[in-house]
Order: sequence, then C-alpha cells, then structure tokens
Amino acid sequence: MAERGDGGGQQAACGHDSYRTPLASRYASPEMCFVFSDRYKFRTWRQLWLWLAEAEQTLGLPITDEQIQEMKSNLDNIDFKMAAEEEKQLRHDVMAHVHTFGHCCPKAAAIIHLGATSCYVGDNTDLIILRNAFDLLLPKLARVISRLADFAKERADLPTLGFTHFQPAQLTTVGKRCCLWIQDLCMDLQNLKRVRDDLRFRGVKGTTGTQASFLQLFEGDDQKVEQLDKMVTEKAGFKRAFIITGQTYTRKVDIEVLSVLASLGASVHKICTDIRLLANLKEMEEPFEKQQIGSSAMPYKRNPMRSERCCSLARHLMTLLMDPLQTASVQWFERTLDDSANRRICLAEAFLTADTILNTLQNVSEGLVVYPKVIERRIRQELPFMATENIIMAMVKAGGNRQDCHEKIRVLSQQAAAVVKQEGGDNDLLERIQADAYFSPIHSQLDHLLDPSSFTGRASQQVQRFLEEEVYPLLKPYESVMKVKAELCL
Repeated sequence: MAERGDGGGQQAACGHDSYRTPLASRYASPEMCFVFSDRYKFRTWRQLWLWLAEAEQTLGLPITDEQIQEMKSNLDNIDFKMAAEEEKQLRHDVMAHVHTFGHCCPKAAAIIHLGATSCYVGDNTDLIILRNAFDLLLPKLARVISRLADFAKERADLPTLGFTHFQPAQLTTVGKRCCLWIQDLCMDLQNLKRVRDDLRFRGVKGTTGTQASFLQLFEGDDQKVEQLDKMVTEKAGFKRAFIITGQTYTRKVDIEVLSVLASLGASVHKICTDIRLLANLKEMEEPFEKQQIGSSAMPYKRNPMRSERCCSLARHLMTLLMDPLQTASVQWFERTLDDSANRRICLAEAFLTADTILNTLQNVSEGLVVYPKVIERRIRQELPFMATENIIMAMVKAGGNRQDCHEKIRVLSQQAAAVVKQEGGDNDLLERIQADAYFSPIHSQLDHLLDPSSFTGRASQQVQRFLEEEVYPLLKPYESVMKVKAELCL
C-alpha cells in the first residue's frame, strides 16, 4: 500500500533469481494480483490528482481545461523507471510520482497535488483498492456457497455417522453436515459485504485532517471546502467520507477489514479439515485429476492436497490480523509512519490469501466425491449400539420387562464390543440378538428398527428449510456470476 518517505519504492528484480511471494507467483488470481499491483496503485494516484483538479476548477480555482486534458491523456503513461530514480533521490514515493506525472504533463505540473498531502493519494487509493478487492472476493465466496448448497441438496437424505470428539455419535446426513459448513460461510458473506459497504472515503482533508490548506486555497470559503470534499468522494464512487481524520483514516478500518478475512480463514480451515478427515475415512474425497501424483514414493496415494493448501493458507490469513491490531494501537496523535511498510504487506497478503483459498475451495466443492458404500459400512459397524434403546422400547411394547431387556442388551453389547476391539472383527451385536430366543418377539422388526434413515431426525427437512429460507435469498444478488468455474494457478 502507499507510504511516504520510508524508502520502500525500490523495485525488486523479477524472474528466477529474486524472491517473489508465492501468493502472486503460484496461487492468487490475476485479477486480484492486478488490484494490488504498482500499475493499479499509481494509476489510481493519478486519477485522484485528476479528480482533485477537476473539482478545484469547478469551484473556481485557476485551473485550465488544457491542464485537465493533459492530465487525462497521461493517466496510463507511467514511467516506472523515472519514478524509481526520483524516489532514490527524494526518499518520498508520492513526490517521486508527482514529479514523474508532471514530467509528462508539463502544462499541468504546477497544479498537480494542489493543497493535498501524501495521504490524499495514499489512503484514498488504499480505500479504493480495499473496496475493489472485496468486490472480487464476494462473488467467489457466493459461488463456493452455491456449489456446496447443490451438494447438500443432492445428499440431504444420505445418512452418515455423526462424530462428536471425533468419536461415533448419532447419525446425521451428508447434506446436513455440509450445511454446517455453508452456515459459517454465509456469515462470512454477510460480514464481508457489511465491511465493504461500511468503507468510507478519507476524502480531501489536508495534513492533519483539518482541511486548513484547502480553506486557504478558497480564501476561507468553508462551503467550497465542504463541496470539494463531497465532489471528490462522489467521483471516487463512495457514498460517504470520514468527517474526522488525522493525517490518515483511522487504522481501526484495517482491523475491521482483516477481522472478517481472518474469520473467513477460520471457516475454510474447519471445512477443509473435515474434508481431510473424511478422506482418511474414505467416505469423501476432493477432486483428483487423471495425471495427478499423490506421492513421489507411494504411487497409490490420493492426498487431499487442495484442502491441505487451504488449511495452510488459512492459518496465514488468520495470523495477519495481529498486524492491524498492533498498528492501530501505536499510531501516535495524528499519525506515525510506522504503519506504512506493515500495511503494504499485510493488507495485500490478506486479500491475495483469501482469494487463493476461495478459488481452491470452489474447485474442491465442484468435484467432491462421496462413497456411499463406505459410509453404509461404517454405519453398520456402529448403528447396532445406537439402536439398543429402540430395541428395548420395542421389547417392552411386546410385553417384555425393561430391566431384564436392558441387562440382556448390556451383556450382548459388551461381547460384540470385545469382538470389534480385541479381535478386530465386525460388530455382530445384531446377529447375537437374532440368535437369542429372548428377543424372538421383535426379530421380525429388527430391519425396521435399524433402518439408518430413522436415526437422522429432521436432518433432511432442516437442509431444505435452511437452503430455501437462508441460503438462496443471500445468493440472489450474485446470480449473474454463478456459472464461472474455478481455475487454479498451480
């Protein structure tokens, strides 16, 4: 992000002989990388200088149409080499670009940056970039939710073993479990949209936020200064600007931005951890391409590398929140420059990381594979234990004694558990009940009593209601972009 005078403008050489962040070289989408590129940033600086000049001219300052046209014609004519050389001498990135812009706009050079401070271009550009980066993330997150919603709807009725403490628990359905993931992502979608819409422009405020320089330019005309601020804010596409700023907009904004991104990281980490565990159980797998290699040593391996990548990057995303928290806490009075280099790294990395995990998770969600037979086998191993209460109730209805039945079931259950744990065999509790004459009054009911679908409660109905009442309405604004497929860089 933009900074003033911290000597951060030296450009590293590209190619194989110099470090480049893997977020840009391996993972993030081209469109997100462009939003955080030097070209986009410095072009936006020039656009802000043009908007300021246009508004100042409209309000009566002696700026000519010729000067305005010259600036318009050179918005994209950026001499990066000259700007780097200027910054080496000046140790000030904004003034380096003022001189570089002025070099290709000699007639307008005298009025570029008129009345402004460095944060006029720096902070306002940052806010434009943050807004536009959110606009890239929101439809990607919506597409992930949509793909998972399709998955949940299709498998709303498919029973599966639930886990609490990663120990066998009551049955749920594959679709209902997926809705746990979707619900978290829906909260993230709402939070990202809220923070995006709450972004306010820094506007035209001057060196310490008092607008003193602009009041002087307009010879004490308070109304014109207000109009100037409003006009530039509207040109930048913001509905509101901060009334109160120091030299910068409050760095609490960066905390809000990275908080919702870190929260998204937590959601994705949980989802992809579940997928990794299910892959180990062989109940579900992420897509595995025909030529994909799981291991250089073990040819049979099908590792959940996409989900592992999401978890790895999600951890990084969550840790980035500490940067704006600490930065906001140490901003002295109207501002200090120790925010600058830190923000240059953490804001860009947060969005590039979020972009990567959403692209990857969409790819995963578009190709999830479920193995119903494996799921059914695991249910058969555990369901007889879970069905014991139902069996006791059926026996009592058939005239049995509840306490006697409980003791019979307890003994047979312990015997079956010993077979599973000590001998490595299958759960044979059902066979033991069928072989015991005591239970003959309900032998004909056992298949019904152990029907997995009777153990999933209202899971299927919950899925349907959740999708119809909460998910589909939330996705409606993104309908036009739903068909876009995920593409992984590597």
